[in-house]
Amino acid sequence: MCTVCGCGDAKVEGTGHHHHSHAHDHGHSHDHDNDHGHHHDHDHGNGAAGALHYGAGPAGLSVPDMPQSRLIELERNILAKNDRYAAANRTRFEAQGILALNLVSSPGSGKTSLLCRTIEMLGSRMPVQVIEGDQQTSADADRIRATGVPALQINTGKGCHLDAHMIGHAVDHLAPPDGAVLFIENVGNLVCPAAFDLGEAHKVAILSVTEGEDKPLKYPDMFAAADLMLLNKTDLLPHLDFDVDLAIANARRVNPAIRVLRVSARSGEGMADWLAWIAGARMMAGAGRVAVAAAEG
Repeated sequence: MCTVCGCGDAKVEGTGHHHHSHAHDHGHSHDHDNDHGHHHDHDHGNGAAGALHYGAGPAGLSVPDMPQSRLIELERNILAKNDRYAAANRTRFEAQGILALNLVSSPGSGKTSLLCRTIEMLGSRMPVQVIEGDQQTSADADRIRATGVPALQINTGKGCHLDAHMIGHAVDHLAPPDGAVLFIENVGNLVCPAAFDLGEAHKVAILSVTEGEDKPLKYPDMFAAADLMLLNKTDLLPHLDFDVDLAIANARRVNPAIRVLRVSARSGEGMADWLAWIAGARMMAGAGRVAVAAAEG
């Protein structure tokens, strides 16, 4: 959450644009309010002995010395502002029939390698563009550009997530064509990105088999917000003590409707199913565009 975790110094590579208290050329403005009071307040909860439970409100956050009432107010204000930008992005995507996918995961889940393999397998079947989110460097965007696909890097600095305002500015620069697939590779983090709608059609959570089966239970908000979970790096399963069925069961405890695909960028396992899912979602985005055009007509 921008106000409480230090986010807010994002720079969009190639634009000279810093994301902090400014107005965009497309009429948006965004500021961050940092107000840290001097009051200690947290909920010890009634759970297991020795557990402390902090945070209340949409993002479930806590800041030392900030009253919970003030924190909840800040959370609501920031999320409401973000939701307005997200709604504008979504309107644009729907009008153009653009399928925007928000790829979220822990660091090291393999989402950039998976995305590169996805782009290579899609070939020229559909126009593809990518927005890359990282705290620093353009390494991932450079890897994407090497596939021949346009990619724009957003460096968030101290920020731990992308927000809808950053995405709107990046889309202005990329100018994706009608019917494009826009992959948004979020900052590696399973906490803050769950709370921030970017205007995407779907959140896609990527869980690597090199992580624990309990990740969905530890980070429930992210998996509850996702429509699809990609269980990645399945080629490594023979070398690991990872219970696939348990990982899937845990994800469905959090989100009974979540769809799960087992994939490997290295071996190609499950990639055809993943591409078929993208094609189906893109078809739905195209149908939405027709509906928008009909309504406007």
